[in-house]
Order: sequence, then C-alpha cells, then structure tokens
Amino acid sequence: MAKKVFVSGCFDLLHSGHIHFLKKTAQYGDLYVSIGSNRNIRYLKDREPANSEEERLTIIKAIRYVTDAFISGGMGPLDFAEDLKRIQPDIFIVNEDGDTPEKKEFVESLGIQYLALKRELSDEPFVSDRRKFVKIPYRIDLAGGWLDQPFVSKYYPGAVITFPIFGLPHNRKKEPLSFDQVIEFNTRSGMATSTRKTAINLWGHEISGGQHPHKLAQILFAHENSPGKEEISGSQDSIGIVIPGISKSHYNGDYWPHQIETLDDDEMINFLEDHISLVPLNPRREGYQVLKKTDINEEKARALSEAAEKVWQAIQEKDLEKLGQNVRESFISQVAMFPSMVDDDIRNFIKEMRTKHSDNILGYKLSGAGGGGYLICITKEPIPNSIGIKIMREIIRD
Repeated sequence: MAKKVFVSGCFDLLHSGHIHFLKKTAQYGDLYVSIGSNRNIRYLKDREPANSEEERLTIIKAIRYVTDAFISGGMGPLDFAEDLKRIQPDIFIVNEDGDTPEKKEFVESLGIQYLALKRELSDEPFVSDRRKFVKIPYRIDLAGGWLDQPFVSKYYPGAVITFPIFGLPHNRKKEPLSFDQVIEFNTRSGMATSTRKTAINLWGHEISGGQHPHKLAQILFAHENSPGKEEISGSQDSIGIVIPGISKSHYNGDYWPHQIETLDDDEMINFLEDHISLVPLNPRREGYQVLKKTDINEEKARALSEAAEKVWQAIQEKDLEKLGQNVRESFISQVAMFPSMVDDDIRNFIKEMRTKHSDNILGYKLSGAGGGGYLICITKEPIPNSIGIKIMREIIRD
C-alpha cells in the first residue's frame, strides 16, 4: 500500500516550479495538498491573492501527480494543522524555504515523518510575464538596531548598519537577479515588511521619483510616519530599503540620522552575500510587545554602539571572524536593553543551531525587533535549508 504524502502552500500564480515540486513529492507516495485560503494569504502576505482559492483548488486537483487537494480551514503558518490530523499522512514535505522549527515540531509531535527538500534548478519557475514582480527590496539591520530610536540614542550616540536585500536560494546568489526566483518574506518577520508595504503603496512595484536615494528614503519615512502617529517607525527601515549598498546611519537623539555613510564596493558586498544565511523561525506571535519590558541606560547603549562600529570595520576589512563576533555582541547588547526580543523557544533554537553548526556559525542575531522571523547567521558556508541574500547595488527599475 502506498504511503500518504502531505504538502501545503498558497500555490498562487501556479508555475513550473510548483509542478516540479509536486512531481517530486508524489514520488514518495499518494499526494495530498492543503491550499492556503484567500483569508490566510491576506494574513500572512498582507496582499490579495492573484487567484481565488476556488481557482487554485481547481487547478491543483487537475494535476496528475495529486491524489486530492482541499482549501485549508486554519490560519497562520500552521493553517494545515486540522487537515494533517484528518489525513494522517506518513510523510510531510516542505521546500527548504518553508522549513521552520514550528512546523517540524508540530508534525513530528503527531508521529509523522518530516522532510525538508533542498531546492533544485527544476524547482525554479521559467520566467513569466503574468505579473509585475515587485522590485522593492526588504531590509536587514545587521548591527546597532534600536539606535535609530531617540529613546535609545539619547543615552549614547551610535550607528545602525543596514542594507536592502532580496531573499534567494543559495544556489542562485551568483546569477543575475531574476524576480521570479525571489523569496517572499512573511509579514511580522523583522524584515521591514510594513515599511516595504508603505513603499509599494507610495511607488507601486518599483522605487520611483527620480531623486537621490537619501531623499527618497526621507520621503518614505515621512509617508510612513504621518502627523499624529503615536509610535514612530525607525528610519533605519526606510534607509535600509531605499539606499543601495551597505549603509551606516549615525544617530544622536533624533529620528533621522545626522550622517549616512555608504559602502558600494563589490568585494565588500560579495563578502556579506557569501557569509549570511537566513534561517526561518516562527513568525512573531500575535500581541507581541517588545517594549513591554526594557532596561536602557548609557552603558548598554554604548555597548551597542561600539559593537556596530566593530561590525562596520569588519565589513571593510572582510574579516569574517571579527564580523561574526561583533554581530553577536550587537545582538547581546540589544537583548540586554530589550529582553522581550527573545523567549525560551528562541533561546533553545539558537542553542540547537550553535550546537549543530558549531564549526560554521560565527555570529547571529534576530531579524528586526525579534520575537520571531529569521535568525540571521554569519557563517563560513551556507547553512543547509537556509535562505541566501542578494544585496541591492542600485535602485532597480524597468
């Protein structure tokens, strides 16, 4: 008797990569597909689905590799949970960019084999003109995060180091950027997704305006923080999305930096691209409040500032050991001021990753304000089943 195989996904704008994935997973047994609802796509991606759930279900059911398919009734990253219990498969399969600790723990708790497949070239779609690909990047803040908030930099001035990125499978980083291969990060992941959404509302699918990137970043910051807004979003998000290359933004008690330095040297950018792996975590939980508990003072703000300076030096020197050590020191300094950035699950996951990859991981931090999202790792070699990055070297327009 054939084994039952279970996969889940949105399968929006079905392409050849989806077909290859379904064909590959069907080799393990009878294939059951849980399809994300319209409601859950809005929740996870903060956008409307390109095709309705009815359309997606009809197409998936018609694929010869699929035994059965259905619309998931749940919400969030584990929207398939009740379907999984109902189908009781032998194997649950994900692609590497869909692999998270939460999924693995839940699936294995039901006695089901969990399998994360490495992406292959055949899993990537052929170039399609069916949609306008969004050419607005996400943002990584590598060190100094929180110093863009006056309630931190008033204690001690310092810099935040950011750069605009597109997520890609590691085997695609050396190739010319193709937007049908870019990985879409979920909302509430610490990759400046809310600021990116503001940029999309402001400009459409690409950054536009014909002005200097510093001015465009100011426009985006002002657009996101309209008069009367109670909590001001840090300007490092706007800077990190709009300004190409690697930015060092200097703060001294104000919302906007008094100076922005930029590195656009290809060797330095390649150095970062070669040694950063994003490992998916669970998304931030609903009601997450990083400011609920803080302990900010001059000593801790200074430690954060000094760690960011050392990270900046390490990038220029292309010193991998120094980079890893001081990214970690910057993260430790953040958590000392904002202990709610991490919880026991995150601590345990970091401990497991450091143990499993002790010879490879040199440093790490959580994306954005923490609470979930991604573990940004400084590594000697790419971590299996992690996401690689491509840093935006110039504003990308059609």
